[in-house]
Amino acid sequence: MLSLHVQPGAKKTEFAGLHGDALKIHLAAPPVDGKANAALIAFIARAAGVSKASVELVSGEASRAKRVRIRGAAPGAVEAFAG
Repeated sequence: MLSLHVQPGAKKTEFAGLHGDALKIHLAAPPVDGKANAALIAFIARAAGVSKASVELVSGEASRAKRVRIRGAAPGAVEAFAG
């Protein structure tokens, strides 16, 4: 489970350090019609080396503060980009 602070509409999609206890992510996708959430899931899946179906948005669908669950990631995969 990851706690995220997401900034949609950024110049590029990237990890941007920490925001309090949450991992901050800049997303190039706009916060319109679920595009930012879809881009977030694809970005997290790619970074963790899992399919998009393995990444679940648990909370924060319409918020910058989000929680995602990743299933099937290799041990240490999440810590590698969160650390």
